[in-house]
Amino acid sequence: MEVCMMYVYHENEIRQIDKQAVAQGLSMYTLMENAGSGLFQHIQSLLNENDRILILAGKGNNGGDGIVLARYLKMHGYQVTLTFPLGEPKTKVAKEHLRYYESQGFSVDLWNQEQTYDVIIDSLLGIGTKLPLHKNIQEIITWCNQKDALKISIDLPTGVQADHGKVDEAIIADYTFCLHGYKPAAFLLPASQFFGNIQVVDIGLKQTSNIRLLTKTDVQKTWPLRQQAGHKGTFGTSLLIAGSDHMPGSALLAGIGAIRTGTGKLTIATTTKAASMITPRVPEATFLLNGLQKIANGVIPEKVAAIGIGPGLDDQQQVISALQTLNETDLPLVIDAGGLIPLEQWKQKNNRKQPIVITPHPGEFSRLTNKSIEDIQANRITLAKNYAKTHGITVVLKGQYTVIAFPHGEACINPTGNNALAKGGSGDVLTGMIVSMLTTHNHWQDAVNNAVYLHGLCGDVWVEHNSSASMVASDFDQLLPTVIRSIETSTNIQ
Repeated sequence: MEVCMMYVYHENEIRQIDKQAVAQGLSMYTLMENAGSGLFQHIQSLLNENDRILILAGKGNNGGDGIVLARYLKMHGYQVTLTFPLGEPKTKVAKEHLRYYESQGFSVDLWNQEQTYDVIIDSLLGIGTKLPLHKNIQEIITWCNQKDALKISIDLPTGVQADHGKVDEAIIADYTFCLHGYKPAAFLLPASQFFGNIQVVDIGLKQTSNIRLLTKTDVQKTWPLRQQAGHKGTFGTSLLIAGSDHMPGSALLAGIGAIRTGTGKLTIATTTKAASMITPRVPEATFLLNGLQKIANGVIPEKVAAIGIGPGLDDQQQVISALQTLNETDLPLVIDAGGLIPLEQWKQKNNRKQPIVITPHPGEFSRLTNKSIEDIQANRITLAKNYAKTHGITVVLKGQYTVIAFPHGEACINPTGNNALAKGGSGDVLTGMIVSMLTTHNHWQDAVNNAVYLHGLCGDVWVEHNSSASMVASDFDQLLPTVIRSIETSTNIQ
């Protein structure tokens, strides 16, 4: 995915922005002109001069964008067929652009389903899509998907709703050019599978959304500079409450995530058996033996800067007691895996000064919200935001396009990562990374964002030279130094 403009807008926000622009003196006619002109600038590089291009324009403003694009393409000598398979435009501004298009001597053609095309441009529905689709639209979608042509959608592939991941059927686009900003569906399942390569077209409006994509530039700008004269105390102490006799590896992997991402000291509260297995791989760690029990009884090591709890824990009664102890501290707290189970009954709203960060995968979030996994994947941005606001906590909803929802209403979507991370233990590493970065960053929100971004980037670096199926969570031990170096030096990883 090419990332250019980083903001995400719901359907109602786009409509409101259009109204505000008109109220401030920017006409809808100009906005549509800007959209068509911008689309031409982006699409031109994908075309050959001899391509036979079909523009399927709808009756609304999405169709109007297609009309303006058709005019620019014809002005530059391209072979373009503009047609209205659903009927001619109904909105005032689209009608005005059609009149101007025809005044330039350009014609509208009947849709000939027997004709072959090299490029099909879909400007049928846009953000106005509602399910179920009418039969005639379904027939157009089927026709398009059967054609061996480059398929380009404007704003949204026809059949995809702007705000939701649910799809009955939709045009399978090779490219989608979103106007002004991304739409949530581009990051929801199964809708995101229909977009192809996504790019954003600037139409001259101010960016105002509280949802945005993370970028490498974001991470570089907020990455902490390490003091040359710093010592281990300078960079904070991380406490991980993790691991059991049955799952010692979870604590080991969380420890790798923590020790490789900047924390000055690491203490792991775990069992004696788990500690013996962790020591050879993370010799830098110190241990609080029988740690979960001690934390549950109110024992917390001194000078701790951030705490993580959950990976590999299996004694739920002690976890509940430990969470009660930790909730009373004035320390950042990250809750994952076994630590999330007690939260299924957690109704309180967090009023601590320091943040609580939970890191559920969709299955865990399903139990927390009583929503099906299918519903979560189709509406993960809104659900994560609502949960974060309701409970006053930060939600890191893991998966493709991990959502980071903050309690004050803002959310970030992480574009890094792939199915190489779909292995047991990968989430444990992330927990350790977040805890560690909470000890080193000036702002805790940056710590969470950066940990999630770098975690995904490790998976992207892995697949550049290896099979995604072959990555295991312990590979983070070698990947993290290289990935972090690329952030510190502003270089691309080879």
